Amino acid sequence: MRMHCRILFVTLLVCLSLGSVAWCADEAAVLRAGTARADITPEKPVQMSGYASRKDLSTSVHDPLSARVLVFEADGKRLVLVSMDIIGFYGGTAEYFRDALLAEHNLKPSELFLSAIHTHSAPSPTIDREKGHPNNVEYTEKLRGDLVRVVGQALGRMQPAQIGIGVGSCPVGSNRRELRINKAGESSIVLGRNPYGPTDKEVLVMKVSEPDGTPLAVAFDYATHATCLGPGNYAISGDVLGLAEQFVERILGGDVIAPAFAGASGDVDPWFRVLPEFNTEPGWVPEPVLLGTFLGTEVVHVYRAIGTTATPSRITTALVVLDLPAKPSDSLAQGGASTRPFVVTVARLGDVAFVGLGGEVLTEIGMAIKAGSPCRHTFVITHCNGAAGYLAPGELHVEGGYEVRSSRFAPQAADVVVRESIRLLHDL
Repeated sequence: MRMHCRILFVTLLVCLSLGSVAWCADEAAVLRAGTARADITPEKPVQMSGYASRKDLSTSVHDPLSARVLVFEADGKRLVLVSMDIIGFYGGTAEYFRDALLAEHNLKPSELFLSAIHTHSAPSPTIDREKGHPNNVEYTEKLRGDLVRVVGQALGRMQPAQIGIGVGSCPVGSNRRELRINKAGESSIVLGRNPYGPTDKEVLVMKVSEPDGTPLAVAFDYATHATCLGPGNYAISGDVLGLAEQFVERILGGDVIAPAFAGASGDVDPWFRVLPEFNTEPGWVPEPVLLGTFLGTEVVHVYRAIGTTATPSRITTALVVLDLPAKPSDSLAQGGASTRPFVVTVARLGDVAFVGLGGEVLTEIGMAIKAGSPCRHTFVITHCNGAAGYLAPGELHVEGGYEVRSSRFAPQAADVVVRESIRLLHDL
């Protein structure tokens, strides 16, 4: 009897010990998330981005611009996703912003995905005091402080969280590489509308909520330029992607943020593109509002259908700077350099992958990365941590067109990016 009691006592101690170890492991591995949003609408008239023919300063604000931050932490690892309603990070501004964020918040370079939705109706960030407009330099300096502050706010609001993923589809984006044949029978690829060309229609939605289901954020990824408005427009706006963010936030209410990420869309424009203004004709729905609402509505539909959530306990990240082969013409212009740098940032949050590409990547490349990803769902995020310009798949170099002419990379460069992005995800 005494021996039997001793066995029971030892068994109880072992069970309690194992339970304590399991409880501690769960506590250490619990997923936490934090969110924050900052208004980054310019307070003064500024030079706007995206069109060389647009020379004057902005004249009005149609809708506000924001920086949205979604932070995850698990087992001591962090993932900081920043979505900004600007065109991108040209002229060294990626390093200007990133250096401040990494230093202030003790982040590893691979933990930060600093991205832009690529709206062509926003200020041009610049740190060039000689060539940049003073208002834009002032805006950029303030924006740096705003970013440091808003990321700090998100990090300070960490709480237990769970995520769910849903997938929808939306026809807002259209391939823009239109084939035209002149009277002499000569063909060319021009910027226009090619409804039968490749597009990635996927709307990838991540629901982030508290354990009781209270929503914190709805992040979504969609492949389109934010160029519904053209060079004739002088009103500040988030354009299609920014208006979609605002729609989702109005519908869900509260403090929910809806950061958008521009998928691989170097050759994809909104269905209605480069319009001169917001049409105020009675009864008319302005095209950017129409398309932004259409996309935002799909995001909300997908969000509301997400039933299963999970609490991934592992975050892994990596960042590489690839030396991609440059065009021979670009090599000569760069003093004989045969390569150009291209930043690729990858992360895995459970079975969800993030691939940040530091350039304006054509949609075929993003689709190839998704197809080869080892994860079930992959956010391909362009204009992320860099601004290397257009990257086009090799076969399109034969056709030519604006994206190919503008690219500084050789035809084989795209295959390197696809291969390395997939390899990095497998390594994680």
